[in-house]
Order: sequence, then structure tokens, then C-alpha cells
Amino acid sequence: MSYRGGRGRGRGRGGRGGGYYGGSSGGRGSQGPQSFDSSKPNTGGDNGGSHSDLVELLRRLDGKQYPAYHDIESSTRGWVNNIEGYTLYIGKAQGDPYAKPTRCRVIVKGDTAKFPPVSHQNKVRSVALGDYLNRVFYQSCKDMGANVKAREANWNGPKGGDIEISMPTQHVIEQSAVRILPNGDICAQFTVNLPARGRSILGYKAVQIFDQTLPQLVQKSLIYTSLDANVVTRHVLNVEDQEWVRSNLEIRGLVAFVPDGAVLPRMSGADDRPMDDNVKDGDNSKLVRFHSPDTLRVSFDLPNMGKTLAGIGIRKGITLIVGGGFHGKSTLLSALQVGMYNKIPGDGREFCVCSSTAVKIRSEDGRNVSEVNISPFISNLPFGKQTDCFASPDASGSTSQATNIMEALEMGAKTLLIDEDTCATNFMIRDDKMMELVHKDKEPITPFLYKVKTLSKQGISVILVVGSC
Repeated sequence: MSYRGGRGRGRGRGGRGGGYYGGSSGGRGSQGPQSFDSSKPNTGGDNGGSHSDLVELLRRLDGKQYPAYHDIESSTRGWVNNIEGYTLYIGKAQGDPYAKPTRCRVIVKGDTAKFPPVSHQNKVRSVALGDYLNRVFYQSCKDMGANVKAREANWNGPKGGDIEISMPTQHVIEQSAVRILPNGDICAQFTVNLPARGRSILGYKAVQIFDQTLPQLVQKSLIYTSLDANVVTRHVLNVEDQEWVRSNLEIRGLVAFVPDGAVLPRMSGADDRPMDDNVKDGDNSKLVRFHSPDTLRVSFDLPNMGKTLAGIGIRKGITLIVGGGFHGKSTLLSALQVGMYNKIPGDGREFCVCSSTAVKIRSEDGRNVSEVNISPFISNLPFGKQTDCFASPDASGSTSQATNIMEALEMGAKTLLIDEDTCATNFMIRDDKMMELVHKDKEPITPFLYKVKTLSKQGISVILVVGSC
């Protein structure tokens, strides 16, 4: 595991005879092209051994040139920590303090993690549990200050030393940051910005990361006995109930459902968290929770949570969401357009579900289009451009919206979500005065409203927000 080769032009490359840096046959110089696997770090050297071997190696590397970090690479063998019950795999180490951080993964044995099999017995529960553990790992990094880089006073000052994992969102989706493997093991993937001073390795700082910080993170976030069992169970079962409601939409003849009491407004356009109920406008709260009209109310008996959920059921066909300005029309549609994703408990939109085949449609001035048949909406274009095989590097509002609809239908979309605020007006409708000014024989655009009934007869539902016509 000794460091081979000198600096070589300041880039850390030594002689090729013994491979790069690590001297083993698994070094960078001996690897051919490999397919990318998001579940594993980038392939580097394949050293490995016990946790104490890693600690000793890092101590020996202290003060050496930064590329010597390649000696800790262990893509398949791993560094086994028998005391804490996990194995650490380190991918291709960054070659420079300013390069992208080093990808690592930890696999905690199921016998060590001790999560009940029922908590990950199917795909939905497994994804939900992995999502929860990712959130706990991320928050633990923040609470411990493990995600804080060393402050750089100057080029020769300390650098790196931070641990980062994928930042969770309000959605519960399948991801590779933390996964439950089929055998019950827990796999967590994160990055470590290997510490340095200038271009010299801070070996003892690295020891602190791998010998103290990382074991604490594993213990706090990936071990069942360290977590609140009730919170874990609530998270998993809540997500499974959301998926159950979504899977029952088709049976009930619905394309979407929004429960009474849902919190649809967000904190801001850049913050997807729910609006705070404590924000006041005088003596009244600014937050208005959703309430379904009685004529459209349906209910679901949730299998896990043991309660009945009532709210609006949007049926297949053509649905118009109408109202005055600032009445929440677009806010409702925004909740529906992410209704194919499950949400975390407390998001406010947990059971705002939509058909998994729903797609939000809008115009996109300037988008690139390549060989799309938009002839059902646009019959001809200037300069003899084809519409049955339309292509443009700079599509207009109407041609881009027609393209978006045709692409969605080609991909199997069964529900189109449309907000007039983000549509091309001339694509959506032509009023009587425009028809008098421009005869329909000379108008190449067939408005969407002329086609919507045809789409409905073909099994395509449309949810349209309107407020001006």
C-alpha cells in the first residue's frame, strides 16, 4: 500500500510500472472502461482490510502529497469495522483538494441494523424506509457539523474534511443515497472531501473523520435502536397509504384526489415546504386549507392508518378549475402536478394524489424540437416547414405547446394538466372576433379547445385551470 512515484509535474502522477499511486493491479492505470453503476463508488484501487488498517494507513499518509490518498481506495474489498458492524468502501479518491469529493459507501449488516423485516417487506416500504434513513443521516451531518468544510484562510490553509449526503426533498422517491438491500443490509452512499493543507494530506484529520465522525453517523442514523420506532413506522405506513390511494384512483374512475384539510400553499416559490400556519394577516392566518365541495366529495378507508379520508375526487374526462384571481387555482394544479410522488408526513399534500400517467403541459418558447408530428394542431407553417415531422431549434409558444402534448401522448400520458397562465393563448382558443378577422381556412392553428372533446373520447382526461374566458 506504499505510495509510489513522485509528484511528477505537480500533478501527483508517478511511474506507470507499478500502477498509479497505490502500486496494486487495481490502480487507475490498469482499469479498462467500465459501465456506470450508481450503487457503487467510482472504481479506483482495491486495497482494503480492517478498520484499524485504514486508520494506520491514514496516519502514515499524513504530510504526503495529496495524490497518495489513492492508497485508501477500496471499491470491492472494503475496510471492515467489526466493532461498529459495517464495511466502508471508498471509490476513486479525488486527485486534488479542489476536485469533486470522494464517493464512499457504507454497508451495515442487517443483523447490526436490526430493522424489522415488516418495515421493508415490499418495494413501497423499502423505498420509504430508505428515504427516512437518508433524512436522518442528512440531519445528523448538520447537527454534528460534519458537513462543514474547513475554512480556507489562504492557499496553504486547511481544506475539505466535510461529509455530504444527498439532500432530501418533500417527496419520497426511490434514490440511491440510502437503500435497503434485498438481504436486509443498509447501504448508504455519501461523499467525503478528503482533508488537506495546501496539497499535503492531513492524515490525522482524515483519521478523525473515518474513526470518529463516520461511526457516530452510522450509529445515529442507520441503527434501528437509535431511532424513534414510532416515527419510523409512521413514515413508512403513511407513504404506503398514499400509494394505496393512488392505486385505487383507476378503480374509482378518478384521475386525482385532494383531501380536506390539505395544505397546498408552499413557503415560497423557492421553498417547497408548507406555508406556516402561524403566519398572520392581522388576526387571521394567511393559510387557507383545502375544502372539497360536497357534490364532489369521495372517501377512502386507509388500510394502515385505520381512518377514513374524505376530499375531492376529480373524475376522468374534462375538468375545469375556475375562480377569480388569487383564489388558489394554480396552487391546486401545482399540487396535482406532483401528485404522482409520495410526500413526507407533515408536508400538507401527503394524500394529494394524481394518476401516475399525468403530465403538466405548458408552452416553452425557444425549446428545441426534433421530428415531432404536430399536424393534429398545426396544419402548415411558413416557408413550407413540415408539421407531420416538425423540427426547430427555437420553437414558438404554439408549436412548443403542441409538441409537448404530442410527446406526452406518445409516452402514454392519460391525463393532461394545463394552466392557462403558462399557455400560448392563440393555441388554446380563438374567439368570434378573431374568427371574423382571420378566416379559419387561413389560420394554420387548430385551437386546443376544438380538440379537447376528441381527446376525451380517446380516454385522455384534461384538468384545465381557467380564469379569463
